[in-house]
Amino acid sequence: MSIDSVAEHAEHAKHAAHATHAASGKSVSRLIIATSIGNALEFYDLIAYGYFASTLSKLFFPVHNATMSLLLTLGTFALSYLARPVGALVLGSYSDRKGRKASLTLSITMMTIGTAMVALMPTYATIGILAPIGIFASRLLQGFSAGGEFGSSTAFLIEHAPQRSGFMSSWQFSSQGASTLLASLFGAVLMGALTTPQLESWGWRVPFLFGMLIGPVGLYIRRRIDETPEFERSEKAESPVRELLATQKARVLASIGALVLTTSAQYVLLYMPTYAARQLGLAPSSGFIATLMAGLIAFVLTPIVGHWSDKVGRTRIMFVAGVLFFLTVYPAFMFVNAHPSLLTLLVAVMWVAVLKVTYFAPIPALMAGFFPTRTRTTGMALAYNIGTTLFGGFTPLAVASLIAATGNNLAPGLWLMFAAVLSLVTLVWARARLGAR
Repeated sequence: MSIDSVAEHAEHAKHAAHATHAASGKSVSRLIIATSIGNALEFYDLIAYGYFASTLSKLFFPVHNATMSLLLTLGTFALSYLARPVGALVLGSYSDRKGRKASLTLSITMMTIGTAMVALMPTYATIGILAPIGIFASRLLQGFSAGGEFGSSTAFLIEHAPQRSGFMSSWQFSSQGASTLLASLFGAVLMGALTTPQLESWGWRVPFLFGMLIGPVGLYIRRRIDETPEFERSEKAESPVRELLATQKARVLASIGALVLTTSAQYVLLYMPTYAARQLGLAPSSGFIATLMAGLIAFVLTPIVGHWSDKVGRTRIMFVAGVLFFLTVYPAFMFVNAHPSLLTLLVAVMWVAVLKVTYFAPIPALMAGFFPTRTRTTGMALAYNIGTTLFGGFTPLAVASLIAATGNNLAPGLWLMFAAVLSLVTLVWARARLGAR
């Protein structure tokens, strides 16, 4: 373990008793709900956009070629992620200077506005070119606000209960499972119950209108939570961004590398409803049913693995899951393409979901341990959003483009194998150079 890591661990341990007392005086469930609800809204919105990409492509990006229309829709989805690293720097720095609570309140307000813009946006047939411009603007706002959400909410949870950092921070990703579950349920019900004209007329707006209602609830809860004791005691950095880039670049790179596999897997799962319909020829509802099960797995299993990581260590669990990912994900896609059906799709998606959750759950605590309190939010936010932008937001577009260019329906499996190699190499390096456990 490096000297820096030892010093940070000592500082962490010194305040653990005080933080434990602070956390015990509050409702742990209230802390989890307050922080997870914003992450849930962020993920719910982007999942809904990804799930209804085919419908949105017809309404907001109409061109004569259906594949090109879909690529434009997914391209807008991908380009909006360029705002996330900017939001990470702005809101992450704001959190490290002014507090976790202030940043959490601001980010959920902007998220709600972005979701409302999509829900209420007139289509191309009504306002012409302003429609795709408006959708793009909403995605940029959503991306900017989401940029600061992960770092602030993860720091908030961990700093209230550092002795249970794996369990507490894993609820960030458990909330993503709940979002997947809810968005998939909307997708399955709407696709199964509505005709295509009904879906294109008003049905696609229902999940976004529901998401718009989550924001005010989250804002109300977040305004009534207390700042973390660890942040209040810590010395504040005058310029968290400058300090981070001057002294902690290796830690940022390690965090990005660790994220590659899990964020790629998540966005491949997000693309599955489109993949099931276009590449496998299954009913549109089949993909939503499969991803609904993936969401259920993430919601239930993530806190269990997070608690487990507090006992046995983060990287040990992540490494085993990463190796299994590399060995089995391509055969899983071969299996579902050779025997396309709802059952085989369920088996493949659920297996990928189990591996993703096992790898994913320890990551927030691992990343938080890389950074001191004074730059923690900025470091986590920047790393998370660069990783998510490069290997998450562009994954559906990359996969769709690879399939269109090569005609190979197994492209998602190859993409995930490549991601597994990058993350496994990073974990080995982080253990050797940063003392990651």
